[in-house]
Amino acid sequence: MRLVDEVRATAAAIAGGARSVRIDPDALAKLRLDDAPPPELDPVRHYLEGDEHAVATYLLVLDTINFGSGWFPTLRKRPNCSGYFTVAWGVADRFRAHGPWTNRDLRAMTAAEIADVLGQPHGHELMALYAQALRQLGAFLGERSALDLVAEAGGSAERLAELLAGGMTMYADRGFYKRAQIVPSDLALAGVATFRDLDRLTIFADNLVPHVLRLEGVLVYDERLAALIDAERLLRPGPQEREIRACAVHACEQLARRLGMSEQELDHVLWTRGGKPQFKAVPRHRCRVIWY
Repeated sequence: MRLVDEVRATAAAIAGGARSVRIDPDALAKLRLDDAPPPELDPVRHYLEGDEHAVATYLLVLDTINFGSGWFPTLRKRPNCSGYFTVAWGVADRFRAHGPWTNRDLRAMTAAEIADVLGQPHGHELMALYAQALRQLGAFLGERSALDLVAEAGGSAERLAELLAGGMTMYADRGFYKRAQIVPSDLALAGVATFRDLDRLTIFADNLVPHVLRLEGVLVYDERLAALIDAERLLRPGPQEREIRACAVHACEQLARRLGMSEQELDHVLWTRGGKPQFKAVPRHRCRVIWY
């Protein structure tokens, strides 16, 4: 089974047997979407001004550490920045000042080095995980560049995701593959790669799109789970967290089909909606995992 088919099959199976989360079919049928601006990468908080090699390397590095939302409330954030943009901007400024890390640099990455790049304490747990992920990326690439890896995928976003998920344990988000899928999407947005099958991708299952779907009434949590999230308590990795993500993926597959858009496009629209004040004012689920 190919990667994207696995994601859809996993989501359907988990949603079908879920005990703590359910999809409300009436709310799903009634959901209407606002117009959203076309997806783009922020040219200030992302590094986009370099040559294709440098930009592709930046995006691959960034997406390799594009996780940690369960720790984000504990980060020292840049002014008016989320946890994600704090990380993205910190890495962007490092590339602007010193150029891309080489694969050898990545293989030697330490928690202290990435902490200094991101303006975080050396002992922060997430910095050790980021360093581990970057060392793994350097080992996976070997002598290849980011663009060599893209070429190996042969113009297929799904194949690139499979290479990432099959080559690095910290990308092997079984059944969801959030970061493995977002890499080709980001490379295409930056204009440094072209893929013929971007519309095959699912949503990028994290904690924001399910949050939007919950507040829209599409996802319904049982009382215990809802109370835990509303109290801003961490979820343990396990069935409840997977049910939330799986039900979001399964609901979005149905919604995208009804609206005649790709799931990748739908992800952008819902993610953009999640940035509105009424969605930011309500706690979303937090879970300390390395997948998102």
